Amino acid sequence: MNDTRIAIVTGAARGIGAGVAERLAADGYAVAVLDLDEAACKKVVARIEAAGGRALAVGADVSDEAAVAAAVDRVAAELGAPSVLVNNAGIIRDNMLFKMSVDDWDSVLAVHLRGAFLMTRAAQAHMTKAGWGRIINLSSTSALGNRGQVNYSAAKAGMQGFTKTLALELGKFGVTANAIAPGFIETEMTQATAERIGVPFEQFKEGIAKETPVGRIGMPADIAHAVSFFASEGAGYVSGQVLYVAGGPKA
Repeated sequence: MNDTRIAIVTGAARGIGAGVAERLAADGYAVAVLDLDEAACKKVVARIEAAGGRALAVGADVSDEAAVAAAVDRVAAELGAPSVLVNNAGIIRDNMLFKMSVDDWDSVLAVHLRGAFLMTRAAQAHMTKAGWGRIINLSSTSALGNRGQVNYSAAKAGMQGFTKTLALELGKFGVTANAIAPGFIETEMTQATAERIGVPFEQFKEGIAKETPVGRIGMPADIAHAVSFFASEGAGYVSGQVLYVAGGPKA
């Protein structure tokens, strides 16, 4: 093994996760591109390799304890011990409270919170042993409340409390934990939201851009840039923070 640091990015087959994986690879990390469907990760791996980076496609359900343990073991064996973990995997099951099923609630919390817990518990063992690590959790402006997203909002608010406690517990081992709370980012997930409410995506984006102080919507690269900072050597004195990347003041 060389001195290359290893990063794991969950939910990395598309959208924000793919953008983060490619940015970390450009920063010099070897990247485990993890998602539910391993085959879907391979196009991201191919882009990273074409740009001269090193990556591994890993299929795993982050809410499954055994699958997570096997995935992290595989990363450690094939790439090296992980020192950066980006908990990005997420799903939406939007509905108003009175129409929301228990399954809609449970599935969203399982992927976001249980998934982040399982991935972090597995990865931190390598980080604490090495005396260096970076955990970066994806929250959302929905943590502040968002109509029709009681499950997602609860999960994303939970990610912030989870992050702050990780910072308290892991700091003495050289491991930082921070959260990024994106505003509206152009992804397949936000396109699905527009479809659900029956608004053309371009019109949906224009409306949000008008309401955003910087006058545009966010892109995966905006989030990837924030991840790059938190993962860096120079961010070692920043921990337990929530950074809203939303084109204006939030929180």
